[in-house]
Amino acid sequence: MSGIRLNKYIASSGLCSRRKADELIEDGCVNVNGKIVKELGYLVQAKDKVFVNQKLIRPAKHEYYRFYKPAGYITTREDDRGRKTIYDLLPETMFALKPVGRLDKDSTGLLILTNDGDLINELTHPSIKVPKVYFVTIDSKISRDELEQMANGIEIEPDKIAYADIQVLKMDNNGTEMQITLYQGMNRQIRKMFKHFGYEVKTLKRIQHATISLDGLKRGEFKPIKPLQIRELKNFLNRISNL
Repeated sequence: MSGIRLNKYIASSGLCSRRKADELIEDGCVNVNGKIVKELGYLVQAKDKVFVNQKLIRPAKHEYYRFYKPAGYITTREDDRGRKTIYDLLPETMFALKPVGRLDKDSTGLLILTNDGDLINELTHPSIKVPKVYFVTIDSKISRDELEQMANGIEIEPDKIAYADIQVLKMDNNGTEMQITLYQGMNRQIRKMFKHFGYEVKTLKRIQHATISLDGLKRGEFKPIKPLQIRELKNFLNRISNL
């Protein structure tokens, strides 16, 4: 019997990840042709009509973009405090796309935007150690001992151990420039790690997320990610998820 698994069908609409779709199905939120379906392996046929919370959904054509986030914008769709968001810089046709992870208001650099719920889940799930690379400057020289502590892990919040691979690019009396690779997704992780040692982060820019880089983008600019790059990204995620 041909068809597509119900959780994959829901995820392909851009509504949520496949994992979240499983929860919606189990919670009785999914209706196929007028009947609630709780079977995770249910196969959706071409003529079927699928409703989630009484709203008809259809598979969306997946879109993938790179975006160079400038400082001063928050990574969300709306803000009840009236702050500027990245969607103030994007055309209305991209409002259905979601950012993969976040950059705080003062940080800049690469954001991947997509409606592919499965890809978002793979890129952000804590069990998959996806590398994210940043260019960071701080306000002072840093010691070798502190670099080693950050590589081994430090407690930035109760029961939260953060670690980072750090390559010093330049160090003088004005500060330290570094390339930092993270494999975790903690909120404001880099800033909290340096604050732990009393340093202030002056600039923080994400330059790469997995296999996707910031190369060729100007501040505030967005470009589609090419199909070959998406295939390379998915192959990379498949390899590291099996490690």
